[in-house]
Amino acid sequence: MIVNPDIDNGRAFDWGRVSEDYARYRDIYPEAFYQKMIELGLCTRGQRVLDLGTGTGVLPRNLYRFGARFTGVDIAENQIAQARRLAREAGMDIDFAVSSAEEIDFPAQSFDVVTACQCFMYFNKAVVLPKIHRILKKDGHFCVLFMAWLPEESEIARASEKLVLKYNPSWSGGGMQRYALGTPEWSKELFTVDDAVTFDVDVSFTRESWHGRIKACRGIGASSLTAEQIAAFEKEHIAFLQTVPETFSVLHYVTILNLRKRAG
Repeated sequence: MIVNPDIDNGRAFDWGRVSEDYARYRDIYPEAFYQKMIELGLCTRGQRVLDLGTGTGVLPRNLYRFGARFTGVDIAENQIAQARRLAREAGMDIDFAVSSAEEIDFPAQSFDVVTACQCFMYFNKAVVLPKIHRILKKDGHFCVLFMAWLPEESEIARASEKLVLKYNPSWSGGGMQRYALGTPEWSKELFTVDDAVTFDVDVSFTRESWHGRIKACRGIGASSLTAEQIAAFEKEHIAFLQTVPETFSVLHYVTILNLRKRAG
């Protein structure tokens, strides 16, 4: 379990609780997401890449075709088990290990790129950032990625959020809005900003896949809700989804912060 006073009002959560649903329903980043990384020169052939908070290995598995050599780490053993299974079934040679970002221990200058997708907010920056700087090669890149639905521009997303909050009022993951992506204070001593990219993208869902996506969020499946509470949420959410089209799209906002290692 993870407890962070700045997230979900300190309510515990554990991504390992939802690994099977995560593996099935959270591999949703669109092709434009991956193509933008390649355009920025990240995760391409000849590079060694470390993916922090890899979860079920979504980033390494989808970028594998571009030729980089990937290592993925995650604090949740169940997530890594799913990542290994999915990579094996796809015939991909990807190294995975159970480790928190704070406990990584690789030799200096081991990687060309370090990525953190949908997870950087969980890390202890004072511990993690010096480690990332140390294990990156000269002029190496640290890339922070994030994608979230925009509830004010999707009635379906807004209604789903309302139900999540009904069962888990502590959840602080809702209400996402677009925000400017500049140079963060935490980066200035160790990194410079090469690129700060933002864009909107429509993501397609079926009723089933959207329900799975919501269930596999931090507010429900990964939370410390009881099995009975999760079942009650599911019943109500599925009933709501019977009122919407079988297929639909939800507008998401993507941010990609591409940082370069400072010398010294």
